[in-house]
Amino acid sequence: MKIGLLVNDHVADRFRHISGDYTDMFQRLLGSDDVEIVAYDVVAGELPASPEECDAWVATGSRHSVNDDEPWIHRLEGFVRRVAESHVPYVGICFGHQMLAKALGGTVEKSERGWGVGVQEVETAADLGLGSGYRVLASHQDQVVEVPPGAEVLGWSEHCPVSMFTIDGTMMGIQGHPEFEPEYSEALMRERRGRAIPEEVADAGIASLSTTPDNDRLADWILGFIRTARSV
Repeated sequence: MKIGLLVNDHVADRFRHISGDYTDMFQRLLGSDDVEIVAYDVVAGELPASPEECDAWVATGSRHSVNDDEPWIHRLEGFVRRVAESHVPYVGICFGHQMLAKALGGTVEKSERGWGVGVQEVETAADLGLGSGYRVLASHQDQVVEVPPGAEVLGWSEHCPVSMFTIDGTMMGIQGHPEFEPEYSEALMRERRGRAIPEEVADAGIASLSTTPDNDRLADWILGFIRTARSV
């Protein structure tokens, strides 16, 4: 199975010794003997010629907002609509989750709840196959505040009421970062503490790293979703 990775940002050079760039993170998370990860540098202007170029698509996070007036963001939004029309499976992570919502008629805004950082506890629908929920690392200000028509919310938390949603059984958005490792999350929080992120929020996020996120469990679930979606 070939998964196209829509790369919407790059890890700063000073942090790459921790986990590499986004392509490295997703290769570790989803790559295997039967899963090939093919990266497209969307933030640099590279987009696939067709939604059928890969068996499925995964869109990464980004320091940018889906509401930014940037040409590459507008082009990505159009491509996501084409993916929806083609019924090729799509999984959006953080920015990619928010882009799915925006492209298909939902609303994304900077949350009045402030930054979501560190390990977040997400509750899920009982029949989702993730038990009562999962733990995932987060790093975001924007949130999906209104899902697109026909979408179903699958996961939620007090801080992020739309933590996971799906459309037509072939497209899914996840607000958290299952590709992040705690060391990288901590580095981001320490650098932004007292500047972008209030000190008390960053401190609570750093303290939460004593809890292990469910990255492996989420990876298996994402791949299972994609395989099921390919048969829809």
